[in-house]
Amino acid sequence: MADSPDQTVVDTLRDQVGSFQRGLSVLEVLARHPAGLSMTEVAEMAGLTRAGARRLLLTLVGEEFATLDGRQFRLTPKLLSLARTWLQGTTLWVCAEPAMRALAAQLDEACSAAVLSGRDIVYVARVPGRRIVSVDLHVGARLPAWCTSMGRVLIADLQDAERADLLAGLHMEARTPRTITDPAALAAELAQCEREGFSLVDEELEVGLRSIAVPVRDRGGRVVAALNISTQSTRFTPDGMKREILPPLQEAARRIEDYFALE
Repeated sequence: MADSPDQTVVDTLRDQVGSFQRGLSVLEVLARHPAGLSMTEVAEMAGLTRAGARRLLLTLVGEEFATLDGRQFRLTPKLLSLARTWLQGTTLWVCAEPAMRALAAQLDEACSAAVLSGRDIVYVARVPGRRIVSVDLHVGARLPAWCTSMGRVLIADLQDAERADLLAGLHMEARTPRTITDPAALAAELAQCEREGFSLVDEELEVGLRSIAVPVRDRGGRVVAALNISTQSTRFTPDGMKREILPPLQEAARRIEDYFALE
């Protein structure tokens, strides 16, 4: 007979190692106080006795995850190296997916991330929405950069020479009656995107589809990807997207940027 859900929970709790849990709480306390803490302060913040905190802290020092300077305990870079080792074994967008899923659930819309590849964008992560649009998108899918919100965010960050080279000889064929096909108008859109920090594309890729995108930057400040929310035009007006979608989209991008900072 299979275990009941309640029994599974009981077994899981029984298998947990209390001393390891307390050690993790000490790590969390030290992580929140990079300037260091005394043994007494760690014990109070972690809810431990002084003796218990002492054993755990000295274990961390012995394993070189912490250092003792006078009476102050501090974490060492070894913990960061451990995080980097884990990150090297997985893709950044696997790490970023929880933030994208949370955003898609919050807004009840599709959330995507893309990078620039030549004159196209390539989707590197996507959380589909419940509402169906006719554009079939998946990881690895390509779309022209110049008429998509993520593409414009990525083009806007290019150096002047790179941008001019990308746009030179670009065949801007109208995909809908609203698609911008005039080079001067596109240049103005890119300048506005660079100035405002986001791009909103209103039914230029597909009739009935609106999307808004923001940049994702590495620790050097360069735009390395773009994050967007796409929605049906009947769901949000352009002003409504700026008001209701843009702030949480920007916050999700900031959370994803934290992973780039660890690379």
